[in-house]
Amino acid sequence: MNMTRISILSLFLGAALFSCQQKPGGTEAEVSEAQEVEEVSASAADYSVNAAESQLMWYGFKPTGRHNGTIGIQGGTISVLNGEIEGGSFTMDMNAINVEDLEGEYKDKLTNHLKSGDFFSVEEYPTATFEITSVEAYSGEMAAAEGKMAVVVNDEEVDEYSLADPTHSITGNLTMRGTTLSITFPAKVSITDGQVTAEAKFNIDRSKWGVNFREENGYEARAKDELIYDTVNVGFDITASEGEPTAMAK
Repeated sequence: MNMTRISILSLFLGAALFSCQQKPGGTEAEVSEAQEVEEVSASAADYSVNAAESQLMWYGFKPTGRHNGTIGIQGGTISVLNGEIEGGSFTMDMNAINVEDLEGEYKDKLTNHLKSGDFFSVEEYPTATFEITSVEAYSGEMAAAEGKMAVVVNDEEVDEYSLADPTHSITGNLTMRGTTLSITFPAKVSITDGQVTAEAKFNIDRSKWGVNFREENGYEARAKDELIYDTVNVGFDITASEGEPTAMAK
């Protein structure tokens, strides 16, 4: 092997090692095949998702930095029986993708790219949905299994990608870009008179839903240092209230 090839190989391996060291960690959602959704009891009370006060947050990562933004919640319903969530679902408006860390033409360029066929293909798949299949109290055993909740990004421990003091474990079917998979993640749920709030932060592998642009497994993407990590940090704040639903904020 000549020196030129050795140099190229060394640079590639170094970049790959650097990339692995920078990859974000944190609470990984358990992902499996889609599950059957059981019928909600007729005695359950329905709470309408307040779209104006609810949103999904996302962080995407690459070796040299990150981008973050939101996706609007179109609407949905949470069903409550005897003070506990029994079921429910909400719909995300994929045309309402917003990039928060950029401005002007750079913001518009990334927003349009995320909407394109390289990522979410919103013209073909304008919405994504999450439908609850089960909710259980978050136990000490779950916390021990997950280990430390902190997340490390670019060698720095941060807490903005993890949820402190979860109260429940939520399982549901996430449908995105025509693919439906079950995910399980910790959440903080509060049910008071007339209102339900739910908050969560967790990681998913975007490639499992067919979002494969410049994914980690591509040799060329690594060699060109244009890698985008498969890991995406997802969070949501959902507020649901008794009464008529509130439209999504524009």
